Amino acid sequence: MYRFLLTPRWWGINLFVVLAIPFCVFMGTWQLGRFEDRVQSHEQATKQPDPSSRAAEPLDELLPVDKVTSGRPAIATGTYADQFLVPGRELDDRSGFYVLTLLRTEDSGKALPVVRGWLPGTAGSVPVPAAPEGEVTVTGDLQASENIHSNGVDARGGLPEGQLGMISAASLVNLVDYDVYDAWITLPEAQAGGAAGPDDALKPVPAAAPQGSGLDLKAFQNLGYTGEWFVFAGFVLFMWFRLVRREAETARDVALGLVPEDGEPGDGGAGEVRGTSGDGEAAKAGGAAEAGGAAEAGGAVEVAGGVEGGGAGGADGGAVVEAGAGVGEASGGSDASGAAVQGSQGSKTAGTSHGS
Repeated sequence: MYRFLLTPRWWGINLFVVLAIPFCVFMGTWQLGRFEDRVQSHEQATKQPDPSSRAAEPLDELLPVDKVTSGRPAIATGTYADQFLVPGRELDDRSGFYVLTLLRTEDSGKALPVVRGWLPGTAGSVPVPAAPEGEVTVTGDLQASENIHSNGVDARGGLPEGQLGMISAASLVNLVDYDVYDAWITLPEAQAGGAAGPDDALKPVPAAAPQGSGLDLKAFQNLGYTGEWFVFAGFVLFMWFRLVRREAETARDVALGLVPEDGEPGDGGAGEVRGTSGDGEAAKAGGAAEAGGAAEAGGAVEVAGGVEGGGAGGADGGAVVEAGAGVGEASGGSDASGAAVQGSQGSKTAGTSHGS
């Protein structure tokens, strides 16, 4: 019954199932591993002390920035150079912008992006305190370069001159003619320099947790994808069993003669054809019987007529009549009935002859 599994069509179906199920299981396991990694990193981050509470270390010793060094206090010495405004940044549910100034370090000559603080309002329409002049030493929380998935990033471009949509070395290298560190720091205490009053003072920007280290929405998306891949694997297996069952039922119906080998199960089409044929044969048989009966009845009438017409005819006529009637009754067919009629006619002739 299951020989159909070895046909070329089912070879293709079986190959698809054999490849699809392990692939779905692998993808589901991989997504589950991503979720578990995020949970583990979140637990480690909660057990570690606050990065800002640790002792500050030189910038070069903390690079490159990873999940361990992100948020650690870094020390750098140099001179402030170009300054940019980063619009579209929120702080305490208020809209504003960051003030970012590049610090040219004295050791390597590379520039370190320093977010000196945040101001409310629209970038370009609010006065910005000037950066301190001369050589300065800054201590700030180390941050990795932003990307298009970072909060507040404006990757559309088309910003006015002096404004920056994303804090990253890839964006700054096109705006300045010197090298830039692939990292930035945010000052825990604002160093406004030339603030005229409390409203003009820069507010410190808190350090953000490294990406992929918390149980954010993306982490739960990985968990959701895990369930989807396992559901896909179960669906493929379910459909395979359903197709096999349907094919086996069709093969069984063919073997029992319920459907032709090249047909599909219907609403009793073959049975109706056989039933119609049987009814036709019965109709034919009934018609023949009725015809015989009518002929026999006709023969009897003719015989009776002959007897009455002949009166008391001779014995030969009566014998002929009886012989004709007997032949008609015995045969029951149209030919016998015809013989009976002819016999009766003969008896009439004989009776008339003897009577005369």
